[in-house]
Amino acid sequence: MPVKILLTIGTLAVLLTVPDLIPQYKDYKVLDWSTIPLLLEFHAKASIEEEQLRLKPTVDAVTAQNATLLAGNMEHFYEALRQRETGQDRVVRILHYGDSPTTADMITADARVLLQKRFGDAGHGYHLIAKPWAWYEHRGVTVSADGWKIDPANQSSVKDGLYGLGGVSFRGSPGAHSHFSFRSTPAKIEVHFLPGEGRLETSTGPVDLSTREGFVTLPGASPFELKVASGQVRLFGIRALDERPGVLYESLGLNGAYISVLDKMFNEAHWSEHLRRAQPDLVIINYGTNESVYAQFVDKAFEKELRETVRRIRAAVPDSSILIMSPMDRGQRDSTGNISTVPALHRLVNIEQKTATDLGVGFFNTFEAMGGSGTMARWYQAEPRLVGADFIHPMPAGAKIVGGLLEKALMEGYRRYKTRVLTERFAQQ
Repeated sequence: MPVKILLTIGTLAVLLTVPDLIPQYKDYKVLDWSTIPLLLEFHAKASIEEEQLRLKPTVDAVTAQNATLLAGNMEHFYEALRQRETGQDRVVRILHYGDSPTTADMITADARVLLQKRFGDAGHGYHLIAKPWAWYEHRGVTVSADGWKIDPANQSSVKDGLYGLGGVSFRGSPGAHSHFSFRSTPAKIEVHFLPGEGRLETSTGPVDLSTREGFVTLPGASPFELKVASGQVRLFGIRALDERPGVLYESLGLNGAYISVLDKMFNEAHWSEHLRRAQPDLVIINYGTNESVYAQFVDKAFEKELRETVRRIRAAVPDSSILIMSPMDRGQRDSTGNISTVPALHRLVNIEQKTATDLGVGFFNTFEAMGGSGTMARWYQAEPRLVGADFIHPMPAGAKIVGGLLEKALMEGYRRYKTRVLTERFAQQ
């Protein structure tokens, strides 16, 4: 191994270890070695209720839970769950758009597991063609790839707005390839692309990219490989699907994403086509973390862009339920060394809640559900730590808490929906 690489690795190891050896540097600790098993297993030591009580014992769990999900027009989604629960052979489809935590399938994977345990596993869903960032991960899927020119919507040199369902396009010439392995072999795999001249070779058959539909469905396989056989091609992603009823929860996170991605950077007609193809029962809009440190944007532009995003989704899939999901707490260290919530975050969450109420869509107050102001300070000081040293990105155990809170709020809303439906039916008899 080259000397420069060895020196780089050694320097990194020293930087990670020094805060454990010198107490004065404990606040600069980036890696808690005790959490390595959590990174591998995504396992929280305590239940969601135990963590909430430990981190903020003054919050009444029932009151907090009831205040975190506004019903809005969630009935389409709840009815889909009811149909599945009563034995109907259907797939309940969820699209979750978000920023960097969802880039690594954090929060989304935990919610996916819980919902699929209740209603059945319909497959993993959407996955990008390659890793736009080293930390792009989806639980239960591994990918290796080479030869692609990668263009995320928010960092793209291509400004045409054509990024498929997941917000990233992949341009390749002959020799570009990707290799996927799945924990559970899917029954079928869709390949999504921009129609044009070109051909792919895959593990389960050739793909002619001239078809106008922009996707093909192939038999599933694990591993599944695709490579460019001819032409200059532009791909978007694959969808791993199972031929059984249940929940399909698709994580669509972009690193550094903010609300403008959906309302300005996506070509509306193109995105609408991909939304209709996905047939979502629920679309989750989960932004705000990156915007929260730009107070002028929060106060002057955020609401307008959020409303436009909801309008676009409704125009494309008018029957789908929409849920605005607030960001988690975001901390910052002040001049005295204390960690506090960034000031504009409170205003941003209030804007999201007001917008959801005005537009009649669902709203999940992640910020309040996890403990409100100062949560990231408590999470950073917890043992083991639940958030990294940037006071933004949760550790796996912290992500599991948030994913569990989301699922719990959805199930409480679903319970209320079923109660109301049954009450109305009895009243008509």
